[in-house]
Amino acid sequence: MNRLKLGMLGGRQGAFIGGVHRIASRIDDRFELVAGALASDLERAAVSADELGIAADRSYANFDEMATAEAAQDDGIDAVSIVAPNHVHSGPIIAFLEAGINVICDKPLCASAEEANAIEAAVSVSKARFILTHNYNGYPLIRHAREMIARGDLGAIRAVQAEYVQDWLTETIEDSGQKQASWRTDPVRSGEGGAIGDIGTHAFNLLTFVTGLGAESLSADLHSFGTGRQVDDNAHIMLRLENGARGMLWASQVAVGRENGLRLRIYGEKGGLEWDQENPNRLTFTAFGEPTQTFTRGGAGVGDRAGDWTRIPPGHPEGYLEGFANLYSDAADVISGVSDGVLLPGIKAGLDGMWFIQACISSSQSNGTWIKRNSKS
Repeated sequence: MNRLKLGMLGGRQGAFIGGVHRIASRIDDRFELVAGALASDLERAAVSADELGIAADRSYANFDEMATAEAAQDDGIDAVSIVAPNHVHSGPIIAFLEAGINVICDKPLCASAEEANAIEAAVSVSKARFILTHNYNGYPLIRHAREMIARGDLGAIRAVQAEYVQDWLTETIEDSGQKQASWRTDPVRSGEGGAIGDIGTHAFNLLTFVTGLGAESLSADLHSFGTGRQVDDNAHIMLRLENGARGMLWASQVAVGRENGLRLRIYGEKGGLEWDQENPNRLTFTAFGEPTQTFTRGGAGVGDRAGDWTRIPPGHPEGYLEGFANLYSDAADVISGVSDGVLLPGIKAGLDGMWFIQACISSSQSNGTWIKRNSKS
């Protein structure tokens, strides 16, 4: 297939998540980066564009200029990747959708409920597609777990435990000017949610993606252990899920000794599944009363589609970048009209994440009051 033309908003050279998206978009050779508004500083943007091989006349000063110019070109971009901080999501998303350009946006959706509503309205009338990069959805064994649950291997789901814990904010490194910490702990740039928005939304999305169950209500206890920190850095959340299932979610960025501990455990009436992102090429399944089975990425028993989501033989680890790459390849298929993108997170996943953040904040501020999904609180 011909490569699709990709633009990027944010993600100058040296920025972590921008580099991740660029690598992921190239792994399967489905995209070529040809345009960008890479930084608010024009000189820095121009230097980054040159380093990345973007022509000077396709390095733009801002997203409005980029959306207008690219939509008017015969060889304009097929999609834009938005990798700016959360508060810079909504304006560009809407501008590119209105220009008819497909949008691939890093999570969470945006910084506020008002912005989320505006984005939802733009998605509803645009012919372009909107994709949110909850990259863990792209892990092969996560997709296999989803298939197992959908065909009833676990029976009715009873209990779900999700956690995403790290230790990188154990000290208030934002006070020293550390860039990632500075914007992720700033409620103006990240939104009101701290750990719940940054990593809690990943755990919540993974829980709902794999089980197929939405949340009906939640009760949350949010806390900040960092002195003077304006957003939460630790959260304990109870969930009431559809069909009577119950869930618990722990998100923390002050869990000393944990690097990127995203873990999912799901238990049904007939069996249970366990998966850990730090060892993502193994998934365990236990049917009640039977020995535990271990599935490996691309190995025996993972179905005919295993080859669609893997690139190298079993035993050769794949992980974070390849999970992102699966989303980019799925996005390319959708944009090219050869797939319906059923596994891709979209506006619903974005709105679910925004509800999760706001419900957690409302609940915690009300001493753990249960917040229903249809509540306006």
